[in-house]
Amino acid sequence: MKQEMFNELLESVKQAGQIRKGLAEPSRRIVIEEPDVVKIRQKYKMNQQEFAALLGISIGTLRNWEQGRRKPQGPAKVLLKIAEKKPKAILESLAV
Repeated sequence: MKQEMFNELLESVKQAGQIRKGLAEPSRRIVIEEPDVVKIRQKYKMNQQEFAALLGISIGTLRNWEQGRRKPQGPAKVLLKIAEKKPKAILESLAV
């Protein structure tokens, strides 16, 4: 590894440490808005059971999201955003 690249990498690690300790702010943040699960499901014209199967989740999880008892987290949140914006991508990739 060239010295210049090593120095850049080392500086990045130092900055990450400062951010983690709360001593610095990250240069950017990625915020994924809360998906409207009911609206997304209705867009697909599916009932809860069908939509849960499409996403590979339990119907109980879907109901909890739709009723606001729980919120989708991590990959599920991202998948719902893709389902919302690119329904064809979901349907084609799962061959539905």
